[in-house]
Amino acid sequence: MSRSGAEPAPGWRPALVALDIDGTLLAWVDGQDVPYETIRQPVYDAVHRARDAGAHIVLASGRSPHGMTTIADLLNLPLEGSPEDPTPDVDDRLWVVASNGSVIFRYPPQEVVHEEVFDAAPAVRAILEHHPDALVAAEERSLGGYLVNRPFPPGELNGEQVITPVEEIVGKPVNRVVVRDPESTAEDFLDTAAKLGLHGTDYVVGWSAWMDFAPAGVSKASGLQHVCDALGVDPVDVLAIGDGRNDLEMLAWAGRGVAMGQAIEEVRAAADAVTATVNDDGVAVELNRWFGRD
Repeated sequence: MSRSGAEPAPGWRPALVALDIDGTLLAWVDGQDVPYETIRQPVYDAVHRARDAGAHIVLASGRSPHGMTTIADLLNLPLEGSPEDPTPDVDDRLWVVASNGSVIFRYPPQEVVHEEVFDAAPAVRAILEHHPDALVAAEERSLGGYLVNRPFPPGELNGEQVITPVEEIVGKPVNRVVVRDPESTAEDFLDTAAKLGLHGTDYVVGWSAWMDFAPAGVSKASGLQHVCDALGVDPVDVLAIGDGRNDLEMLAWAGRGVAMGQAIEEVRAAADAVTATVNDDGVAVELNRWFGRD
């Protein structure tokens, strides 16, 4: 059940569309025993119809910046220029909210316009006392990857992984830290976080025993507010679509928050409406309501 089921005011149409990536925009396909990313054609077409109608398209994800530019490329956003002038206009570049709101950048080329950092050391040490074998990773943009205490399972992190002691990983301010324990469950992490309190930082627990740490008060919603301020868009005119716990603030903040059909009940309850699943092109189903179809 969604939070209200309330319909937008007559004549309402999104001025900005904020899209989560994994489980929302992106479908995973197995090919040659290696998962690869694909955007289904109905979703691609619906996103471009929204853009052609004048809506701002913003990608909003827990992914690091280097893991999001490839998705923008798959979407062909912004549109490639003419053969005579292949570079998109600077004002037409895509806005991207990365790292659960900690990093905001324009693309292409990648230009960070806002970043939040924090001291993750106390929270990470507290978690490791309860999960001593957990994996720890921090974004390192200069690498296009992560500093990690041990390698993460294949496919879980985008980019290079550089083995680094935990003390060095959290020895300086960071914008995002991931703690992952393959031997635990999401419920284990939720219980641990509730017991510890983890003051001075915000966290999100994913589908598995995966915990994302961010600066206090930072979320996809705060990142999108920064974008809206820059574009002069009121949050009431934002359509946000997502499927995970890290979308909760975004769905509640947006004028219309829509949960994907496969989202857990906690996420569905935070949304105004629930669309079809990612495998049934839920993003296209929702966008087609506002921007029609060919």
